[in-house]
Amino acid sequence: MTQRTGNPRHSRHAHHTRPSRHSRQGIAVLAAVLAASAAACSGPADGTRHVTPHATGHPAASAAGGTTGGQRGFTLVASGDVLPHTEIIEKANADAGGPGYDFAPMLSGVKPVVSKADLAICHMETVYGADGDYTGYPTFKSPPQVARGLRATGYDACSTASNHTLDDGAAGIDRTLGALDRAGVRHAGSARTAAESRSPGWLRAGDARVAHLAYTYGTNGFPQPEGRPWAVNMIVRQQIVEDARAARKAGADVVVVSLHWGTEWQDEPDEQQLRLGGELTASRTGGRPDIDLILGTHAHIPQAYEKVNGTWVIYGMGDQIAGEMFNYDGAQDPRGNESTIGRFTFAPPARPGGRWEVRKAEFVPQWFDLGAGRVVNVNQAIGRGADLTGVRDRIRRVVLSRGAAEDGLTMGE
Repeated sequence: MTQRTGNPRHSRHAHHTRPSRHSRQGIAVLAAVLAASAAACSGPADGTRHVTPHATGHPAASAAGGTTGGQRGFTLVASGDVLPHTEIIEKANADAGGPGYDFAPMLSGVKPVVSKADLAICHMETVYGADGDYTGYPTFKSPPQVARGLRATGYDACSTASNHTLDDGAAGIDRTLGALDRAGVRHAGSARTAAESRSPGWLRAGDARVAHLAYTYGTNGFPQPEGRPWAVNMIVRQQIVEDARAARKAGADVVVVSLHWGTEWQDEPDEQQLRLGGELTASRTGGRPDIDLILGTHAHIPQAYEKVNGTWVIYGMGDQIAGEMFNYDGAQDPRGNESTIGRFTFAPPARPGGRWEVRKAEFVPQWFDLGAGRVVNVNQAIGRGADLTGVRDRIRRVVLSRGAAEDGLTMGE
């Protein structure tokens, strides 16, 4: 099944910087929040992780997943769309303090959450430009320094299949994946070669070998590049199942699938999300699920988490980084700067060949302060006096709207 093509205009976006109505309350506590975040972060000062993407995870996080038969569990975190509009690019240039772009300060507020996990996955929605040719909406070309900022925050991998993956054709894909490679960030969802398109993103966390797969509903009407029909993975149910089974056969202990899907600006998952989520989580081989976790992006706003057929599905994590967002009614919509981080603690199977089970499931509310140009960990900011309770409560209400609390989902910090 192929998802809908969606509204190609994306969300209308103002190409100028305008202070958010939330800016004053966020800026008032931002310095304290960032100072506390820096103190709490266990990563090295240069922003690199304690381990490489293919090495064993942090001991503390692994211990949370438990051990069975000598195997160590792991903690995985995932976050939503990185969507650098024009003012985001300008802010990264200002943060660089001169020529160039620095996206690490923008993400520093969530670095403690991201860097402490054994495995961290982002969604890189846009492709990269080169030599100063950088653009925002409607066809995006982001500075390649985004990749370094993601790595400095602690991300190990990104999904790269989205409706903007072909905004600059094959060249955009090539530049993006090359920059991610140089930064040490794995990727899944788009490819430079046919061989690369057939392989998932391979990662290691704890003692688990993790396969990351990614797909999109469409590419805003842009066709696959000539001679490269495999350049972007499209959502086709049977193909996703076949890819997941192939990854398992190749040695994956855990299969994670990122899906760029759904209806923009809709809190509730749409009919196709519900149907596809149910079909994918029901797929089994030898009684074992073919997919262990589904991570959703694209809707711009947080959507529900739900345990479906025993597997966690995040229908939409929202925009982690984005400029001022306008919904389909033409109104500036603060929900477009709200998102969540999903955090899942996996425990090893009791016997060889069994499933790695999620023993703990959490969500962490985030908010992008447009005035300060910073991602904010909402609960930590509230603890330091920020008036973000309304943001937190709205995110929590939506995330739990399909009964996830009854299945053990809790709100973390």
